[in-house]
Amino acid sequence: MREIVLDTETTGFDPQSGDRIVEIGAVELIGHVPTGETYHQYINPERAMPEEAFQVHGLGDDFLRDKPKFAQIGQAFLDFIQDSKLIIHNAAFDIKFLNAELKWMNLPEIPWEQALDTLAIARKRFPGSPASLDALCRRFGINNDARTLHGALLDSEILAEVYLELIGGRQPDFALSNQPQVTPGQTDKSWTAPVRPKPLSSRLSEKEAAAHAEFISTLGDDPVWLKT
Repeated sequence: MREIVLDTETTGFDPQSGDRIVEIGAVELIGHVPTGETYHQYINPERAMPEEAFQVHGLGDDFLRDKPKFAQIGQAFLDFIQDSKLIIHNAAFDIKFLNAELKWMNLPEIPWEQALDTLAIARKRFPGSPASLDALCRRFGINNDARTLHGALLDSEILAEVYLELIGGRQPDFALSNQPQVTPGQTDKSWTAPVRPKPLSSRLSEKEAAAHAEFISTLGDDPVWLKT
């Protein structure tokens, strides 16, 4: 199962008011395990960066001026995510911006049902508790010391760890075992009990053993207890 943990940085809160995406970061998971494959792109928003947004992510006009415009990278982004489930913290915000950019390019928009919102999962699991990415890192003991400013790729990497904790935590040998998987209700025919190097000593007393032998003698010439 392929999943993409994704984050964006923007110039503001509303693409319909002229705000644009300035950074996309994404991390690939296969079977809930990071593969090392990532997508990261800074984007020229074709507008000035508001000071409020700059204080959040530190991406200014001079840095972004020579970066590609979204129209130059939109198809490559779609090629990376494909139809994989998108793991996003506050998915409505990122999908709103991504779909606005894709629509302006006449590219297919991302279906809302393709996104899984970790913010909604956190609020359901811990009602009334803070559910920001930083708060969840503190709850799960995830080190986010490098997160002095918001950054799309770093936040995606941190969110991947948070996501695994939200869905129950990663098993120590998850996806590393070569043992065959057994469907519930089925028997693993490849398993056999190991032979003890030294047989256990009998717990029967001499009196109990004699009584058992006497009982067996009454069962005929071929009782099952005498078979090896």
